[in-house]
Amino acid sequence: MVIDSGFVHVGDCYLDGEMLRIENCVNIRRWGTTKGLGELIAGPKKETVADHCGLVLVPIGRVVFFLKVVGGWDV
Repeated sequence: MVIDSGFVHVGDCYLDGEMLRIENCVNIRRWGTTKGLGELIAGPKKETVADHCGLVLVPIGRVVFFLKVVGGWDV
């Protein structure tokens, strides 16, 4: 998911009241793509840099959009 401040997270997402709960969260620090964020739905590229964050809570109003991940991320 993309948050309005530019953060991009991958994880197990659940709606918890007015908050989006992201468990097993990974923050993508560097995409490492040549054709945009959509390249990462199947997992990170060799040049991708990501950091494990554990549990992240985000106010639902701050979410810009979601992409469904189909595999390859260690979440």
